[in-house]
Amino acid sequence: MRPMGRGRMGLLVGTALAALALAAALAAPAQTSETGVVDRVVDGDTLMLVGGARVRLVQIDAPEVGSGECYSRAATRALARLAPPGERVRLEADPALDRVDRYGRLLRYVFAGPTNVNLALVARGDATVWFYRGERGRYAARLLAAASTARARRLGLWGACRAVWDPEAPAQTGPGSAAAVRGGCDPSYPDVCIPPPPPDLDCGDIPFRSFRVLPPDPHRFDGNHDGVGCER
Repeated sequence: MRPMGRGRMGLLVGTALAALALAAALAAPAQTSETGVVDRVVDGDTLMLVGGARVRLVQIDAPEVGSGECYSRAATRALARLAPPGERVRLEADPALDRVDRYGRLLRYVFAGPTNVNLALVARGDATVWFYRGERGRYAARLLAAASTARARRLGLWGACRAVWDPEAPAQTGPGSAAAVRGGCDPSYPDVCIPPPPPDLDCGDIPFRSFRVLPPDPHRFDGNHDGVGCER
């Protein structure tokens, strides 16, 4: 057998190293942290970054601007104070949760310097806690504790609004079930029990279909204004 030439040996070694590098990359965990610069604040729980990416602050919910919801403008101003345009922020994904929502928004915890903005908003009463599909991420316990304290002190929206989504209330199970929020069922939906905002709910967030809707329809379930919400 002829000895292997140096060129062939080098090629085999290089190929082996490349294969090992690829295997290591595939085995490495997905990136959970990145940075970006705030372009503008959309509302109390959504940011637009320079470059066009939209970021939805995960595990929290604030009243939506333009919906007429109580405290919506104040919540927007609160987020703008913590993460103003031009601020470089760190975005942290949660391995236990989705990374992108159905609208293409990045689902992230936002850090401005050492401040966890999601947690700060809840602690100040500028947002409440929202566990989509009941899924709880890494900061769930701290968020719940912050919301409980803010509610007890009637901070922010807890003192300003008639009814606020209570993340610790039992979940509703169907038509006629107990309200999932202190303050009862929203009168715009008389035949089912849907709590008033916040949070702003979509049809995918509730189990009801083709139910009666009366003005003002705060969740905007009746998109074509025919008096029926979330039509099948």
